[in-house]
Amino acid sequence: MAMTQGAHHIGLTVPNITATRDFFVNVLEFKQVGEAPSYPAFFVSDGTTLLTLWQATDPNTATPFDRKNNIGLHHFALRVQNLEMLNFLHQTLAITEGVEIEFPPEPLGGSPTHHMMLNIPGGIRMELIAPFTI
Repeated sequence: MAMTQGAHHIGLTVPNITATRDFFVNVLEFKQVGEAPSYPAFFVSDGTTLLTLWQATDPNTATPFDRKNNIGLHHFALRVQNLEMLNFLHQTLAITEGVEIEFPPEPLGGSPTHHMMLNIPGGIRMELIAPFTI
């Protein structure tokens, strides 16, 4: 048995915390559950996962996300209820400002589980995954 019990939260530094918060709240229907204006940071949750969004001090000189050359976060994945929701989100995200779709929903490694990959506003790579259930 592992000594840990899953993720408590994921912290992301972004170039514009308002735009990123708005993406999670307005597009993915997360709730804002707190903020720290002096930091500045927003805390958003889907009821299962808590995200902490921090404002980069100087977005113009910040190092952009590069999954192949930086040590650390490659991407983070959020589970969705089913393939229908994944397809709905793909259609929504395809027309959402600041979102770049890397690939649309497709089977994961030939399995019945489907996933898609995108960059959220601010350029962080996110996966949405609809695990196969019977």
